[in-house]
Amino acid sequence: MITKSLSDDHGLDIDMLRSRYAAEKARRINPKRSAQFVEVSGQYKSFADDPSSVGVSPRAPIEEDIDVLIIGAGFGGLLAAVECIKAKIGNFRIVDKAQDFGGTWYWNRYPGAQCDVESYIYMPLLDETGYMPSEKYAHGPELFEHARRIGHHFDLYRHAMLQTNVQSMTWQEDERRWVVVTDREDRLHARFVISASGPLSHPRLPGIPGITSFKGRMFHTSRWDYGYTGGDHLGGMSRLKDKRVAVVGTGATAIQCVPYLARDAEHLYVVQRTPPTVGVRGNKPTDAGWFKSLPPGWQSARMANFNAWTSGVAIDEDLVKDGWTALYDLLTAGMPKDGESITPEEGAYRAEVFDFMKGEELRARVDSIVTRPDVAEKLKAWYGVMCKRPAFSDAYLASFNCENVTLVDTEGRGLDEITPDGIKVGDLEYPVDCIVFGTGFELGGSTGRSSHFPIRGVGEELLSEHFANGVRSLHGFYVHGFPNMFMIGNGQNGFKANYTDMAIEQSQQILHVIAMAMQNEFTRIEATAAAESDWIDTLIEKSQAVRAGLEACTPSNFNGEGDVERSFIANTYGGGPIEFSKLLSDWRADGKFAGLSVE
Repeated sequence: MITKSLSDDHGLDIDMLRSRYAAEKARRINPKRSAQFVEVSGQYKSFADDPSSVGVSPRAPIEEDIDVLIIGAGFGGLLAAVECIKAKIGNFRIVDKAQDFGGTWYWNRYPGAQCDVESYIYMPLLDETGYMPSEKYAHGPELFEHARRIGHHFDLYRHAMLQTNVQSMTWQEDERRWVVVTDREDRLHARFVISASGPLSHPRLPGIPGITSFKGRMFHTSRWDYGYTGGDHLGGMSRLKDKRVAVVGTGATAIQCVPYLARDAEHLYVVQRTPPTVGVRGNKPTDAGWFKSLPPGWQSARMANFNAWTSGVAIDEDLVKDGWTALYDLLTAGMPKDGESITPEEGAYRAEVFDFMKGEELRARVDSIVTRPDVAEKLKAWYGVMCKRPAFSDAYLASFNCENVTLVDTEGRGLDEITPDGIKVGDLEYPVDCIVFGTGFELGGSTGRSSHFPIRGVGEELLSEHFANGVRSLHGFYVHGFPNMFMIGNGQNGFKANYTDMAIEQSQQILHVIAMAMQNEFTRIEATAAAESDWIDTLIEKSQAVRAGLEACTPSNFNGEGDVERSFIANTYGGGPIEFSKLLSDWRADGKFAGLSVE
């Protein structure tokens, strides 16, 4: 029996909340779904230019036969390279278009950039490198430097081909090799390829009419133009003191850069389609004494603790104690206790009530900080707290108390037009000198689009065609028709809030397979069509509750802008990350390469 009194016990008008959430979702649905965003290429390709580049270092083209090619030099690619070394595979290459290691943290140098999962579990290989993060949530430059530290510590730079764009990948059946061609006229014959380009590597832009007509300066947050703004990651953007700036987007990036722009610009317009949820950040310096007291293996244990806590597993102690674990602590409060039996309907009802409770708490926080009631009302998020990636900041909401900050609330539509001199919503035009797009990244759907180069497998089939109706894989790593190719990322596997923990698990799994193949002199590994199809069925079966929740969500990257079937969250393993980890562990212990065709 559903205990309807639960909402009354917590003072919730559950019917009103359901109605408000549904209405807010309805007015934000764009019939174009993800197609409302344009690819950063062609007339928009300048948005992907590297403002940090000092020019391409000349070198001769490379042609060589290698065991492993890793595409991407962020944390995912670096972790795969470290696993190569552990497996005693020395003949590998790391290719990246950037001029240094870092991935996300090479590109995202905007003011205020920080990790949103604590440094002690987000920054990988702290035990191995002996590094102590300076604070609980490290800033961008420290994260970038840590990627470089990993590169030096494991001698990875000698394997690197930086400032190098892959132009094509083609499987050669007779050679049992991938032939990879780059824009530096390199030709690599790779036995195995690991795609580790990461979830935050390709910026996306909204397809706003008139975007190319603007006469001022425009850039994406992941390509911050300090030449125009002045300053650095801590602000001090003196060249904006007489500039009117518009930030388009209010996701995790805007949460971090808006307070700095509010301080430095003459006037700041924050263009909002959907307000974010904004919890407490609570950053603080690292206690050196505490850090030195940590025993060997502490980081992996802390990662496991965070993963368990955010998966709703009953454990005795929350080691991380941050906004993430506090959030999940409440959201899982209604889960059955030991020996308690409840119906699925009761479980869904409890989950809804505790979600509403968290939403009310976050909306009350807006009222407690923002002094203008009309602005505060527009900053309140009316959707389930996991409909978008939660954000945490102690400065974002207070920015709207500044006289030089205007919230441009588009009531779910987004901007109607960009004019030569400004931005337009309805009949109102706001003249601006600079537009900053904090509109996120391409997170999934078509790997052919997100990789920006053709990948041709068996019989010249394009990966983009194989994924035309959605990603298809086994465990998120292996793809039928694309032998010896492996993927690191957040699709069709066990999704974790901490990306680097997930990348560690995935790189270990992939290198286990590659090492076993090399030891047994296998030349071809490929997911079978049946196993790929069965895995899709498993994902669908196990994600019904998640899909139902996403259907009720406001449009976002999480639910494919309302196209739930193509959203990456709906296509992750519905049993959760801990169950997925056990699945992988059992798969390795079985030793039969189940679901793979091995020759």
